[in-house]
Amino acid sequence: MKLKSDSEKHLIIAGFGGQGVLFLGTTLAEAAIIEGKNTTWMPSYGAEMRGGSANCYVIISDDEIPSPIFDEADYGVFLSKAAINKFEKTMAKNGTVIANSSMTGEKTIRDDINYILEPLSDIVAHSKDKMLLNIMALGLLIRKTGILTKESVIKALEKISSSKKPEFLKFNIQSFEAGYNLVKETVGCRA
Repeated sequence: MKLKSDSEKHLIIAGFGGQGVLFLGTTLAEAAIIEGKNTTWMPSYGAEMRGGSANCYVIISDDEIPSPIFDEADYGVFLSKAAINKFEKTMAKNGTVIANSSMTGEKTIRDDINYILEPLSDIVAHSKDKMLLNIMALGLLIRKTGILTKESVIKALEKISSSKKPEFLKFNIQSFEAGYNLVKETVGCRA
């Protein structure tokens, strides 16, 4: 397998059907295109859809991407316990995991990766505003990693949400901002 370029970033987004995993991945890919980067998006979901497993692989690069398949992820966004159990082992050393600790718990397994654990489901459930878990996770990912700009993600949300009801865009933007403004410190990665 060809070594990846220095600019190439591999992401795994995983959870269960109905959590907006594929929408999160699509938004990342669209934001990368807005920034003039190369990107791939490869979804996978169980036949049962809502409630079954869902994940997608996203690659973002300044250079040409030779394959949409990779062995190790630089970043992981895990919205469920099953997702972190399945994909945590595929994280690269010094990679970063964004996890919905409401479902995954606070326990970290590996000491060679960074964990950003936030109780996203609890925050959504207790918010007085309508919040979207997946887009909160996206805001947190962008804030903590800087792989794309806040502005390009908001433009991507505007483009993708334009065919939806106007309030859907409003919920996406406020959820993104809420996740972007979460500032919990990273745990793990003692390497």
